Order: sequence, then structure tokens, then C-alpha cells
Amino acid sequence: MLLADQLNPEHPWFDTVDEAVVHVFMEVRQETDHVLHHAQKVLAMFAGMRDLARHLREAGHRVRHVAIDDPSNRQSFTDNLDALVAHYRATHVEYQAPDEWRVDAQLARWAEAQRTAGLHVAMVDTDHFLTTRDEAAQIFAKRKQWLMEHFYRQMRTKHRVLLDADGQPEGGQWNFDHDNRKPWPGTPAEPADWRTPHDHSALWATIEAAGVKTFGDPQAERLAWPLNRAEALQHLQAFVNHALPHFGDYQDALTGKAWRLFHSLLSFALNVKMLRPREVIDAAEAAWRAGHVPLAAAEGFIRQILGWREYVRGVYWAQMPGYDEKNHFGHTLPLPQWFWTGDTQMACMAQAVGQSLREAYAHHIQRLMVIGNFALLAGLDPQAVHRWYLGVYIDAIEWVELPNTLGMSQFADGGLLATKPYVSSAAYIDRMGDHCKGCHYRKKERIGERACPFNALYWDFHLRHDDQLRRNPRIGMVYRNIDKMDATERDAIKQQARDIQARLDTL
Repeated sequence: MLLADQLNPEHPWFDTVDEAVVHVFMEVRQETDHVLHHAQKVLAMFAGMRDLARHLREAGHRVRHVAIDDPSNRQSFTDNLDALVAHYRATHVEYQAPDEWRVDAQLARWAEAQRTAGLHVAMVDTDHFLTTRDEAAQIFAKRKQWLMEHFYRQMRTKHRVLLDADGQPEGGQWNFDHDNRKPWPGTPAEPADWRTPHDHSALWATIEAAGVKTFGDPQAERLAWPLNRAEALQHLQAFVNHALPHFGDYQDALTGKAWRLFHSLLSFALNVKMLRPREVIDAAEAAWRAGHVPLAAAEGFIRQILGWREYVRGVYWAQMPGYDEKNHFGHTLPLPQWFWTGDTQMACMAQAVGQSLREAYAHHIQRLMVIGNFALLAGLDPQAVHRWYLGVYIDAIEWVELPNTLGMSQFADGGLLATKPYVSSAAYIDRMGDHCKGCHYRKKERIGERACPFNALYWDFHLRHDDQLRRNPRIGMVYRNIDKMDATERDAIKQQARDIQARLDTL
């Protein structure tokens, strides 16, 4: 059995054609209804499964594709497996290791029950990641604190990535992050979208008719996410050729003038396993060694995959179950209604949320320092934020989304993943982008009807969580500034923040 995020046609399963083996794909309401998903996410995953099923059939494999509208579909992995085992009189079942704890636990329980009944059930590796589920936990077993940078250096050394002949980091340092924090001035121009649009209107009609509830723009007649590995490889090469040379400089930039800038748009293909992380890393390193891209650009991109992507997976498996229930600050406010429409007067939020709803994608600074920043400052329920992120983004599989949202973005784990809350006032957003220039709100004002909500919320966040944050050495400057405020100024900030929280829907 293959899941919707296991679309690798080069998995060892497919090395040999065996008529006794039936490869099973399932489109089930269990997964479409787990959270409310973006229309493009459901559409792209279903289209990808159907394309791989077609590819396997053409290669001579037996395939059973349980479509969302199949009358025999029980709409659950395990219920369908029960029916399929009986139908085919199967004696052996194999499934690839799920990347979500919930599905892993469900299939493990089913497998144990089936083994008791005499069926041979085995879980096999997905042949995708560069680390095992527990490798990060092993690395940090004797250390007091998990740090991604330590993990990243070990991965660079282990996998011989961007190292010189002596095993030292190319360029004399491991991390060039300080070179990759420039706002985008408008040039160089955003490259043309290299993706190929597909007409999935018939599949979309099937999904709607089956009663699957979604949100966001389906773009069913022009969906541009890759269907298969061949397309994903073309996207990888186009990114390396046209965007990677400028990715490093502008990877943190915010702008209302371009939604892709120089980002790879490869995360969907990676997370559904059309692409292997090693080949993506190798392509970026080869481009640097050929003199096509700066070292800072190649290193910054590679760090996201070899470092961060593998690291958060290790955090996920080390902390589940229970990590998804973390709420360090006790935040409980519901999401504003404009999280579902993008209709807010805050220009940066309108851009980031609106783009997410339109494209099922936002880059990491939009997710962390705009949407996530606001959610944390405003005190939104981190579980609700997690469900929104898991649903809205095309690349959101829980193993990668949950630590990024609850840990990095919302600090709901109390600092296990991040060493400080990633929050800012309007100053950071203005420094990195162009939204503030035309915004309804005034970036330098803390108090008043037109004051940027980020400002009062930023100071109030630190005031109301003084007992939990003041001793954090990375944010001492904030409290030194707070200590210079008189009581009147503090009270005004608190009142402004309460007013904002009371009218979140109308900001």
C-alpha cells in the first residue's frame, strides 16, 4: 500500500514486475477530513497518485486504485485493507513507513491484529530520508539541548556535503546565514514560473461530488504543481538555473510585488517523495562548484534540506505523541475570520494569507515572521494555528509542519525547538519588505486607531509573559527597553493590545 505522500516511482518495490503483487492506492475521507485542507493540496495529491498508478500499470505492475468515489471505498485505510485482503485472499501485506504518527499508529495496530490472525504484515522503509526516525534523538541523547546547527554540521560531515579535501567546510565556515538577509529592491526580476499548468477540472468535479470539503482556490484548470517525478526533476533544474543564483540574497525578503521571488517551489515534490533530498542537495552543490551560484546561496538552500528538514523530522518522532497538544503560553484566542478570506487591512498579512489561500504556498518568512508572528503576538490558539497551517499549505505533512508551527513559530513547546520566540514589531517587516509603505496602518505608531497592530502586540506579548521570558539571554534588550517605560506607557500598550485582541476579525 502506498500513501499520498509516497509517490516515488523508483522505490525498490518497483524494481521487479511480479504478477502476484498488487500495488494499492487509496483516496480516503479519513485523510481529506482529518483537517480542512486547501483544495490544491487534495487535488495535487490525488492527481499525483493517479499519475503514479498509471505509470506503474504501463510498466506492467498490477495496481488497485481505490478512488474517492469508488462504491467499494470504505473511506478508511484499515477498513479498505480488510476488504482488499479478503478480496485478493492475500497472505502478505507490506506498507511503506508513514510519516505521520497518527497513521503510523493506526497501521501498526492493524498490523498487530492481522499478525495474530495469521497474516504476514511488514512495514518497509520509504527509501527517502537521509536519517532514520530516531537518528536526531541518538545524536542529542547526551546533550542538554537540541540545536539544529550541531545536527547540521554532523550531517554535512556524514554525507560529505560542501566539504573541502580536508573535510572542512567550503569557504571556511559552516553557515552563511548572515549573507542571506537582504530585502528585494525589485531587481533582479522574479524569474518566469517554470511549472507546467494542468487541467484537473474533471478530477476536481469528482472530489466535489464526493462531498470532500476544502478551502482556497483550487486552480483546477491550471494547477501547476508537478504530477510526477519527471516534472519534478524539470522543476529542480529550472530552479537551479534561474532562481538559485539569487536565492541566498533574497530568501528572507518580503514583497507585495512577487509571490515566488527566487524560492524553489520544490517542497511539495520533496514531501510527497517525487524528488529525493540527496539529489536536490547534489544539484545545488554542483551548481556552486561549477561557478553558477554563490556559495552562500548554495549553502543556505542546502541547510534547509540537509539541516532543517531532517532535523524537524527527528524532533517530530522524538516528541510524538503529545507534541501537538503543547501550549506553553496558554493561548486560546480563535483564528480571525480573515484567515479564511485574506480580507484584512494589514498589508503584510493580506499578502501572506491571501497568497496562501490563492497558491497553497507561502515562503518561510511569510509563514514564520508574518502569519506566525502575528498569531503568537495576538495569543491565538496554537492548535488552531497548527490545523490551519497543516491544511493550507501544499507541502504540509505533519512531520514537517507540526514542529515548524508549534515549535519554531508559536513557541508552544516552551523552547525545545527554538531558543527564543520568533516575534517582531513592524520594524522587522518594514526592513525586509515593502508592505508598510502602502498599508492602512502606520508602522511607527504603537497607540491609536491607525497604529500598526504588530507594535502594541509585540510589547504586550513581552509584558504579559515577563515571568517566562525575561531570563532568556537572547531577548534581554527587549526587557531593558521595557524597564525604561513608565507605568503610563505600559498601561497604554496593554490597553491597545486588549482592544486589538477584542476586534481581531475587523483589523
